[in-house]
Amino acid sequence: MPGPSYTGGAPHLVRRIGAGRATKFYVCPGCNQNIPPGVAHIVAWPKDFGRGADDRRHWHRHCWDRR
Repeated sequence: MPGPSYTGGAPHLVRRIGAGRATKFYVCPGCNQNIPPGVAHIVAWPKDFGRGADDRRHWHRHCWDRR
């Protein structure tokens, strides 16, 4: 799946996180707003590089869809 524009559209792997598995606060890079615990969201990371936790980004679903 193509990634955000700031990555030059590099391919990303995407995982959907359901509300029941969302247990931490994250900041969405699409809108710089909090994703609180209990909110379903997307986790995306570059497919070809950066497999570590530091490379994963948590996005609101609507922010990922409009990236």
